[in-house]
Amino acid sequence: MAVRKSDSDIAQAIFTVNRHAKTAPDNQYLYALKKESLTTMILQGRAKKIGLHFSKNPRKSQQQSSVLVKCGDYYFHMLPKKEDFDQLDHLGHLDESYRNPPSRMNLKVAKEILSDLTGLQPEKKPQSTPAISQQYKPRSMERFYTPKKSYFD
Repeated sequence: MAVRKSDSDIAQAIFTVNRHAKTAPDNQYLYALKKESLTTMILQGRAKKIGLHFSKNPRKSQQQSSVLVKCGDYYFHMLPKKEDFDQLDHLGHLDESYRNPPSRMNLKVAKEILSDLTGLQPEKKPQSTPAISQQYKPRSMERFYTPKKSYFD
């Protein structure tokens, strides 16, 4: 049986995964891991939804809100559900002066912690096998070289 990680270890792992997801070329798995981890922590009562914030970069120039979630010593944003608008207070604009505590955790370790928590695993991409090269056959030189008849023939 796996050892239950502390809330602060999980929060630090979520922070690490979220930080890497913002710059990763293939970030779908990382964001899914963050979302599932926060949802699991909320359902277990180990994280709490605080309220709604206006999004810093709204899509299509329309005002959009996100849910502020406190997990350990860290705060995260996630997409709201319909019931969040009824149940949570709107906190207005994001406080730009607040920063999460610094974290030093390896991405591989963070992904292991969160995949143990959620059971979410990355999709295995089938490795493309290189085409089996055909056996080398030298070209026939007859095509390029036809002996001329000798002067004496």
